[in-house]
Amino acid sequence: MYAIVDIETTGGHASANGITEIAVFLYDGKEVTQQYQTLVNPGIPIPYYIESLTGISNRMVADAPPFEAIAPLLYDLLKDRIFVAHNVNFDYSFIKHQLGNAGFDLQCKKLCTVRLGRKIFPGLKSYSLGNICRHFGIPVNGRHRAGGDAEATAVLFGMLLAADKEKLIAGALKVGSKEQFLPPNLPPELVKSLPNHPGVYYFHDQKDKVVYVGKAKDLSKRVNSHFTGHSTSRQRQNFLRTIHRISFQETATDLMACILESVEIKRLWPVFNYAQKRVEFRYGLYLFEDQQGYLRLAIEKKRKYSNPVHSFNLLIDGHRLLRSLIKEFHLCPKLCFLQKGNGTCTGITAGTCNGACEKAEDAESYNARMRTAVAFLQEQQPSVIIVDKGRNSSEKSCILMEKGRFYGMGYVPAEVNTSEVEYFREYLTPYAENEVIISLLRPYASNSRQLSGVR
Repeated sequence: MYAIVDIETTGGHASANGITEIAVFLYDGKEVTQQYQTLVNPGIPIPYYIESLTGISNRMVADAPPFEAIAPLLYDLLKDRIFVAHNVNFDYSFIKHQLGNAGFDLQCKKLCTVRLGRKIFPGLKSYSLGNICRHFGIPVNGRHRAGGDAEATAVLFGMLLAADKEKLIAGALKVGSKEQFLPPNLPPELVKSLPNHPGVYYFHDQKDKVVYVGKAKDLSKRVNSHFTGHSTSRQRQNFLRTIHRISFQETATDLMACILESVEIKRLWPVFNYAQKRVEFRYGLYLFEDQQGYLRLAIEKKRKYSNPVHSFNLLIDGHRLLRSLIKEFHLCPKLCFLQKGNGTCTGITAGTCNGACEKAEDAESYNARMRTAVAFLQEQQPSVIIVDKGRNSSEKSCILMEKGRFYGMGYVPAEVNTSEVEYFREYLTPYAENEVIISLLRPYASNSRQLSGVR
């Protein structure tokens, strides 16, 4: 027995919205045997645009029963039946959430007439309820009202049952079928084709724009995990409705997947990625030449697209580093902006400044020491080649970090037996670095030999 359901709501996700109308048509595969329909008081105001869409106003639901009052009857109608709806996960998420709040645990198999329509009636321009009903001449007695839409869905479902020569509906109801939980616009064959290997996956919207990038140790398991559960948050519901296609790039290791994910998030800026969009070092150590021709080091807040000599999160770390360079290379505290005012430079009295701030030392001599200091700082940054397994037996994966900067990654022949950087460069794809990637690579650099050997 099928329960064909349609609801009207105050908004698009169940966790912060209510149901304003519900209709349930019990269907035995041939005809409707029972129907139930009622307005529902959602307990919150109905937005004006929702009222304009459905025609259901606050006045209309003022005397309607709250959901808790109809919950026992609704649960009895739905339990042990197959829950059918057009975009089933939307209706099911609302009803399951509301029944849960009323103390009922709804567990039903589900069928989505959007997904079934794509399979049984392929090639239509649109599978929205209004468009598919117009295509097949199905009357809708009250569009965007629960009763009219549920009645039309029942007629559509009868047509789907009659046209289902390949037993797709029975297949969708089998245990483990992806039809039970996948978003309505995502073809299951795309999910089934995902390998059990590390890599990066991309969710695309209807216009094929990438809306989310993720990384995985196992692409198949990770992608499927996005669609399990019944979260009622606005973010999740919008996310699921948006997904129309999946693509992926396989990598040899989880580390490569993590790096590629970060690169792609920065490159594509997907709307549903949040975590890495603002992960940046806060400060940078910048080198520039002043109007008198002296090279100067300054600590400033990190600027977008800038190229600092060194980056760090805490101001105190920058000051500590700068003081050590001043002491080691006899730099001027004033020219490094660690001393202000018109008094004598503390570096002169301490014997660490040769008087560049007072023009006692010429710019050429001072700049030579400054360049040596910067070169020393860069040489102290970790450099490492990380060689690991490849995607197959004929190759090895390779990641190059040089003087604290991420160069790139790629795949080299399996028989490689050298630590020469130039050999590896030929095989590597350069990528733009960011602070997430540097943080991923630092533990490998600190625990491995430098470029004199291969890890």
